[in-house]
Amino acid sequence: MKTVLCYGDSLTWGYDAASAGRHPYDVRWPTVLQKGLGDDYSVIPEGLNGRTTMFDDHGAYSDRNGARTLPVALGTHQPIDLIVIMLGTNDMKRHTGGGRAFEARLGMERLVEIVQTFPYLRVYDVPKILIVAPPTFVAVEDEDTTLLLGHAIEESQRLADAYAVVAEEYGCDVFNAGEVCEVTSIDGFHLDAENTRRLGEALVEPVRQIFERG
Repeated sequence: MKTVLCYGDSLTWGYDAASAGRHPYDVRWPTVLQKGLGDDYSVIPEGLNGRTTMFDDHGAYSDRNGARTLPVALGTHQPIDLIVIMLGTNDMKRHTGGGRAFEARLGMERLVEIVQTFPYLRVYDVPKILIVAPPTFVAVEDEDTTLLLGHAIEESQRLADAYAVVAEEYGCDVFNAGEVCEVTSIDGFHLDAENTRRLGEALVEPVRQIFERG
């Protein structure tokens, strides 16, 4: 059995902007990915609202610094055959990442380095890595959301290219979520039920191809 760890933020956790709660388990993209891959795979969801690539958020109780918590996840779930990293949305906030795709790229580089250098048990191989660039933001009428992320709409459009550079440099795979899904107009950066399902379905074939290459 192949183990796939999905490491991300609220887009992986399944935040539902319409209810301010969580999408049902069966429509979250890691669950849909599991269903599409079948019983020969174990897909582990590891999403946390507000998680960044490597930046602190001192306004939250949970540790949202993805670089600090990733080693715990790697140690907990090993052996891992593939880790899917979908982060960067929260790096677009000025108070938790600088608000630019450049900082998100630096953070993604750090996460990839952690995965590739973590001291796994000697009987286990280093996991393969699939970087998923989040879909781009859209403008909304909500004042608080505009204050939080309105400045970053253009920067969010640069994430896919930024992550492609990381993938090329470190020998990873990359997938642009914006090619298969779009964010909700409610808040401009989360996924509704249909789009989180669509992402899970779209990732099935890329994940299979990664394993087929060996």
